[in-house]
Amino acid sequence: MKLIGSHTSPFARKVRIVLAEKKIEYDFVIDSPWLADSKVPNLNPLGKIPVLVLDDETPLFDSRVIVEYIDNVTPNNKLFPAPNRERTEVKRWEALADGICDAAATAFLEAKRPAEQQSADWIARQHDKIQRSLEFMAEQLGEKAFCMGTHISMADIAVGTALGYLCFRFTDINWQESHPNLEKLYAKLKQRASFADTMPKD
Repeated sequence: MKLIGSHTSPFARKVRIVLAEKKIEYDFVIDSPWLADSKVPNLNPLGKIPVLVLDDETPLFDSRVIVEYIDNVTPNNKLFPAPNRERTEVKRWEALADGICDAAATAFLEAKRPAEQQSADWIARQHDKIQRSLEFMAEQLGEKAFCMGTHISMADIAVGTALGYLCFRFTDINWQESHPNLEKLYAKLKQRASFADTMPKD
């Protein structure tokens, strides 16, 4: 298998963490749709990373599809529960965490545009999404050890990836002080090899 992605993409990192937790070997091919000679549009018509290319050359996208596929094809270290209410809650956590990453990436890219072309209102709207989502996450986590209670799941991987992306791109968002329960969860996740080995970098 080949994973097409970058060291900065939180969505590629989420997949890399899952592959590590499931102990699956793969080739990591660095590519970005922002590069002029990018091969990403040839694999994903949406022009987005990550893309997982299976051994039969079938491309899978986006990250939510990829991680669910990976979890289904290997029986060890299951990250999604069987289809039921609990599985729906895990996927809701993942959707929320992915939403934070979407908003953060959007704000980051907008801020890179020439100053006269930037929309302060658009950036503020993305920051509002992030703050509301962090508050919801903290409320839902409460005093639990993990998002779903006593064991790590896809919910925690998604949340940890989102929090890590905020640490990487938005050090001015002091969510650690505002939501100490999220900081406690993130500190625990960072100790896992899957997280330590995939820290984002430019």
